[in-house]
Amino acid sequence: MQANRIFAVAALVGLVGVLGYGLKLAYTPKVEVLQGQIEAREYNISSKVPGRVEQVMVRRGDTVEAGDLLFAINSPELSAKLMQAEGGRDAAAAMQLEADSGARKQQVMASREQWQKAKAAATLAKTTYNRVEVLFVEGVLARQKRDEAFTQYQAAKYTEQAALAMYEMAEEGAREETKAAAAGNARMAEGAVNEVSAILADSQMRSPKSGEISEVLLQAGELAPSGFPVVSLIDMQDAWAVFQVREDQLKQFAKGTKLMMTLPALERDVEFTVSHVSVMGEFATWRSTESGHDFDMRTFEVELRPSVEIDDLRVGMSVIFTR
Repeated sequence: MQANRIFAVAALVGLVGVLGYGLKLAYTPKVEVLQGQIEAREYNISSKVPGRVEQVMVRRGDTVEAGDLLFAINSPELSAKLMQAEGGRDAAAAMQLEADSGARKQQVMASREQWQKAKAAATLAKTTYNRVEVLFVEGVLARQKRDEAFTQYQAAKYTEQAALAMYEMAEEGAREETKAAAAGNARMAEGAVNEVSAILADSQMRSPKSGEISEVLLQAGELAPSGFPVVSLIDMQDAWAVFQVREDQLKQFAKGTKLMMTLPALERDVEFTVSHVSVMGEFATWRSTESGHDFDMRTFEVELRPSVEIDDLRVGMSVIFTR
């Protein structure tokens, strides 16, 4: 009988303990754990020049600095276009030099001699006309002879004026409009050379940022279309954590909020700052709402930047937030 009483008391105490523990669990706030991952800025390095990959200077995992040569592309067609453009530039430069220099000195001298010749002929024609005029006044010569002498004098005078104009034009050189046109053609040809040279320089691709090579998509000897990435580069200095957060939890992730996160792979806690919350949410497919709710939960993407530089951080590492 005594044993039954002891057993009953023990059972009652155990029941009370279980009920108390259950009430404690019921009223104790549940620990919520959110898991995100690390992402970083990735650059796909491509060339505007289509051609065959001549050499790739890097491998996956290599660390490069900004300006390091990554790969080179060989394009014989582009080299031929550069040669054509350089030929056009040289021809345009020669035309400009000719326009600026004017007529050759031999041409100027020839024009001057033609003017002097016409001037002498005009002087002779004038003298002849004056003599014929005297004879006409004295009645020795007919009017016809006088008119012929006058016409020859006028023609010689006009010939002299034309020769003088040709001489002055040869001495002056090309017109200003001709010089301007030649200079414009020279600049246009120089621009064509610069354009081809710029494209050709793009066949020697250098790293735009310091970072780590994540992928080498083409190897030496393979054809690379224009704009096709040959090398991918990850900049771990520009890394962030990404979380998918339901809208009922979004109030904890206001922009600018500082939160402590855990990086299990590095076994350390790091402070992150909320830098971006996506403007539009998507319907959550990984968790349905309870039947008593009359709306579906949406999920927002939240980005957080580390407040300090993290050594050995890698893309894809898990980030844990506990509250």
